[in-house]
Amino acid sequence: MSKKEKSTSVNKKTLGRILKYIKRYSFLVVLSLICAAISVVLTLYAPIITGHMVDKIVGKGAVDFGALKTLAIRFVIVVAVTAVCQWIMNILNNKVTYHVVNDVRTSAYKKLEQLPLSYVDSHTHGDIVSRVIADVDQFSDGLLMGFTQLFTGVMTIVGTLCFMLSINAVITVAVVVITPVSLFVAAFIAKKTYHMFRKQAEIKGEMTSLVNEMVENQKVVTAFSMEENVNGSFNEVNKRLNKAGLDATFFSSITNPCTRFVNSLVYTGVGIIGAVMAIKGRISVGQLTSFLSYANQYTKPFNEISGVVTELQNALASAARVFELIDEEPEIAEPADAYVIEKADGQVDLSHVDFSYNKDVELIKNLNLKVEPGKRVAIVGPTGCGKSTVINLLMRFYDVDAGAISVDDHDIRQVTRESLRDNYGMVLQETWLKTGTIKENIAYGRPDATDEEIIEAAKQSHAHSFIKRLPEGYDTMISEDGGGLSQGQKQLLCITRVMLDLPPMLILDEATSSIDTRTEIRIQRAFAKMMKGRTSFVVAHRLSTIKESDIILVMKDGHIIEQGNHESLLAQKGFYYTLYNSQFAH
Repeated sequence: MSKKEKSTSVNKKTLGRILKYIKRYSFLVVLSLICAAISVVLTLYAPIITGHMVDKIVGKGAVDFGALKTLAIRFVIVVAVTAVCQWIMNILNNKVTYHVVNDVRTSAYKKLEQLPLSYVDSHTHGDIVSRVIADVDQFSDGLLMGFTQLFTGVMTIVGTLCFMLSINAVITVAVVVITPVSLFVAAFIAKKTYHMFRKQAEIKGEMTSLVNEMVENQKVVTAFSMEENVNGSFNEVNKRLNKAGLDATFFSSITNPCTRFVNSLVYTGVGIIGAVMAIKGRISVGQLTSFLSYANQYTKPFNEISGVVTELQNALASAARVFELIDEEPEIAEPADAYVIEKADGQVDLSHVDFSYNKDVELIKNLNLKVEPGKRVAIVGPTGCGKSTVINLLMRFYDVDAGAISVDDHDIRQVTRESLRDNYGMVLQETWLKTGTIKENIAYGRPDATDEEIIEAAKQSHAHSFIKRLPEGYDTMISEDGGGLSQGQKQLLCITRVMLDLPPMLILDEATSSIDTRTEIRIQRAFAKMMKGRTSFVVAHRLSTIKESDIILVMKDGHIIEQGNHESLLAQKGFYYTLYNSQFAH
């Protein structure tokens, strides 16, 4: 399939999808069409009244004031009713447009919640945000213009032809013969602009991603004095966006002048032919006046439709990007009879597990592990050995390529994701907070928690003292990045969140990496209390934090190369012994 054919196919498919969304509001669309029809008919009837009025004043001393008054009143009524119909039509069009846009954006956002973590990891966050926000907004503008001008434009063209034919067929034929040139021009330019608007939308996503990345990592950029490099990257993307925008705007903007030129030829042709026929007495001066008005009204929709077509190309390009997101494969569906774990005992088994992010690069191969309820498991090893990957597999953020992971003898692929994750408490190295109060952030996983329970959890995690020093205490508002809180304080809030609602199993992935040594000692005591009787997985670089673990798994290149407790592993004088001594060598 050629690039041109592929583009046409995508356009048709996208348009079909949009029409399915519009179909839900067919009642409002029908009402809008009725209002548009009434508006067009009355608009086209007005020149007839004008023509009759002209005929009533042709000739010296031959003015029929009685008839003029009647026609003038009729003209005012027609204009008033037309204005009301157009006002109602615009309201209906707005309702349909924003309902459709709301449905599309809701579908896109819902899909975000269903997408596997692999999609989010493999796409820039800025591009995803751009699809849900910027592209949907662009689609909204094009759809609204389409509703407002496309309906009335098509109806005006058809209606005008009928009225012109009722006056004079010869002049009407002349108009119809010249007009298609305008359509050919608009169609040619529309095909050119789709690819340009598509490219513009893609670069906008790239720009959003770059700005998002820079805002989130501004401290790092400043610390390494990379401002000039970042500005260079921004300028490069900005230049490409500028060029794409100029190309798209240039081609889309020449549509109107080109069609206006053709339309002027139509108007000129009507004027010349009509004047000759009026001189010969084949039509009256009033009829020529009506015809000139119709010629103008007939050509005007072509200008509007050409603008609409250009805008629709932009909208279709943006809508296609949104639908690409909506059409992404969601997480593997849960079985209809998926098991719900109410409260896990905490037995976890990994049997012959294989997994890799890139199928060409082997990561975890034949991983076997049996964890009894209440045991504390530490996972250590060099960077990139697969420690955090094991956590991702336990939480079923990713599915294993081969083998199986079971909780309480239930394969987690046969268990509902919600119940599986409800049975894990998780504290990661990377903190996540939302815009809201300290209290709301702590109670994120348990919104019905009382103030007393929240405060008690904060005391257990040693976060209470610094929270009390904040301006509004637990009611202090913070932004999504934690505002003025230190990295350690943000980590304490994340730990408090888990403390508030302790599940049967815990995952601590470098949970104390951002906390000072003194606080870490207190946190370790809190963790010891928290982990008592709970199956726990602890990933740590600081080997001093995992001495008390029941089992220490030493990983390298995706394999467990050593296994045992702290003393037995040191006695082996293997990889763990080397790793431990490298941290504490004097």
